[in-house]
Amino acid sequence: MPKSKTHSGAKKRFKLTATGRIKRKATNRNHIQAKKAPGRKRRLGAEHYISAVDEPRIKKLLLGR
Repeated sequence: MPKSKTHSGAKKRFKLTATGRIKRKATNRNHIQAKKAPGRKRRLGAEHYISAVDEPRIKKLLLGR
């Protein structure tokens, strides 16, 4: 049986933390910044985590199992 491979799209978008949680980037942070309030942009820059419901699915993509 061949080795399982990491999903290349997932490895670019998610980061696995030491405690096993999955970090992600916020949406709405890439362009059209002028109309967004400074507080909103600041919040979007903070760390965001994947919900517990989605974690098994994303971990499967990242760990190749």
